[in-house]
Amino acid sequence: MSKSVMENISAHRFTDGKPNLRRYQQARWDEPVIFELSQPGERAILMPELEPGIESLTPDALNHLPAGMRRAKAPALPELSQNRVLRHYLRLSQENLGADMNVDVGQGTCTMKYNPKINEQLARDARMSELHPLQDESTVQGILHVMHQMEQVICEVSGMDAVSLQPRSGSQAIYANIAMMRAWFEARGEAGDRDEIITTIFSHPSDAACAKVLGYKVITLYPDADGYPDLAAMKAAVGPRTAALIITNPEDTGIFNPRIAAFVAAAHEVGALACYDQANANGLLGITRAREAGFDLCHFNLHKTFATPHACGGPAVGACAVTAELAPFLPRPRVVKDGERYRIDQGEARSIGKVAAFMGTASIVLRAYAWVMNLGAEGLREVAEIAVLNNNYIMSQLLKIPGLSAPYAAGKRRIEQVRYSWAGLSEATGVSSGDIGLRAADYGTHYWTSHHPYVVPEPATIEPTEAYSRADLDEFVQIMAQVAHEARTDPALVLSAPHNCPTKRVQDEYLEDPKRWAITWRAWQRKLAEHGTAA
Repeated sequence: MSKSVMENISAHRFTDGKPNLRRYQQARWDEPVIFELSQPGERAILMPELEPGIESLTPDALNHLPAGMRRAKAPALPELSQNRVLRHYLRLSQENLGADMNVDVGQGTCTMKYNPKINEQLARDARMSELHPLQDESTVQGILHVMHQMEQVICEVSGMDAVSLQPRSGSQAIYANIAMMRAWFEARGEAGDRDEIITTIFSHPSDAACAKVLGYKVITLYPDADGYPDLAAMKAAVGPRTAALIITNPEDTGIFNPRIAAFVAAAHEVGALACYDQANANGLLGITRAREAGFDLCHFNLHKTFATPHACGGPAVGACAVTAELAPFLPRPRVVKDGERYRIDQGEARSIGKVAAFMGTASIVLRAYAWVMNLGAEGLREVAEIAVLNNNYIMSQLLKIPGLSAPYAAGKRRIEQVRYSWAGLSEATGVSSGDIGLRAADYGTHYWTSHHPYVVPEPATIEPTEAYSRADLDEFVQIMAQVAHEARTDPALVLSAPHNCPTKRVQDEYLEDPKRWAITWRAWQRKLAEHGTAA
């Protein structure tokens, strides 16, 4: 390992025989699923007595409910005392890695950043957590104000005119944007003619997937030699059947496309719309806006760019932002300001309707709003500047590791992330990028490879965000350098990792055999009974 990779690491760390690496050994409890811990008659809480009159209801009185909503018998819930429930979940928590426990820069396009704990306190305050979406508008003016204000923030950040915070994820926001574009063309009598959507291979895969779900033919552009989407291919692809261009910029390689306005213009020239996927706009806040590049609509992930919990894909918020022309098609209901009061507007016949229940995830909006208000406009721009600085710093350090490269745009800066390639190391050692990620778990961290297909061979996608210090980034680089060193000197150690974690490698062959799948404990029990072996 070269000294240049290690020179910025603090020397006081535990070594465990390795240079400055933190000692790490994760708890292993062999904890059963909670159903297996059940003991008949145990209770964690005592339920309140039935309200007067309810106990007198007979099954005949409930016959107005559809048959599918009536249980033939009580649910078979696990029965445990309160302290056993507590022990169970605390033990499971010790077998997890999470954003609050490790330098989580390796989650790639997910933009994992620190979530300020004061914002968590706000979301858990009883005045927030005990609200109900069906309360009368007069009793929820506070959260309606927050939602309305957050919409204005998104308008300012994007340059767009109107916003919906209803979608519960980035993919749902992409779906809503495509549905709005389809509704736009339906209103113009063109929907039947425009059945193609253009995207790029390094845009988020949900762009193509959602278009396909909505019935569009997807045309995918590949990069040129420098890693930029091919503009000539774009101009050749557009035509009277094109409904839209949907593109991520910077793409998942971290390369910003400086010709983005020309791509938008090519779409507009044939009457198509242009949609900006800005799920991770972490390197762009306060610097560039979708409107200035000519886009008609875009979306942001509040659980990425705006520092709210990622929550493994939900609950979250994907904020859709559109121009005034597309505003009538936004999902409903929406919050509108009526004088000094706020109300929930259910109207607008051209709306695509609901894409999620109620107004969206209110607690996530509150967290994002608190984050924005704490930073202010200058702070948001500083977020982008530090994210870009962190990304280019860690790239300069990681590329000192033999066998790691950053394909495309050689010698140029990246924005908020980089898709690296371990192809050189893999060819020399037989150790794949996935193997390196599993070995990294033995040092208390991890990383994600990339979306399939692996256009970049043996990929690893690193995105440090503004949330991490130089010492944090150095620690991550050190772990990567150590694992690469192990791959060259003792590849069997890496190929059999992880060793310090509660679980070992997943047997991949199970994933290819639906007969072995069991997504619930009871399904697994049934397969045991049917086959006599574990699913």
